[in-house]
Amino acid sequence: MKRKFADLEAHEALHVAIFIEERNARIYERFAQQFAEAGDEESQEIAATLREMGDEELGHGSRLQELYYQYFKNQPCSLTDADVEDVIEVPELQAAEAFPAGVPDRRWALEVALAAERQAKQFYTELALLTLDAPLRGLYQELARQEQDHEDFLEAKLAAMKKT
Repeated sequence: MKRKFADLEAHEALHVAIFIEERNARIYERFAQQFAEAGDEESQEIAATLREMGDEELGHGSRLQELYYQYFKNQPCSLTDADVEDVIEVPELQAAEAFPAGVPDRRWALEVALAAERQAKQFYTELALLTLDAPLRGLYQELARQEQDHEDFLEAKLAAMKKT
């Protein structure tokens, strides 16, 4: 049975956050590969952006893993985002495979990433509100700010595309 995010124990919420960051890093990398294969300059730029975002997601995951070990040592947890009722930062990139040339529309790709980053910001903001532990709350607030930076960056890219 799916559970509400607010009902998760602290170690479960942190585990789900780690899972999400690692999963999204893989998704962004696969998506970047699709753009890199196109070969044109704009596609290469978008591929680099998506790779950078994937690297940041991996960095977030690593920091969260360190905290998990610090607070919960090797306490097992098998929850994933699929076990949680709430929608949590899922870049829905599966539709990219339906494009005949294998390269999705650039605007669409950035909009998908933007939606995921907005969800991530909301996710970490809610975690910060639910977390009583000050260091964990601070980390979640920092991650929410970083997701806001991603959101701002993607919005600027989309605005620049509108001008061209």
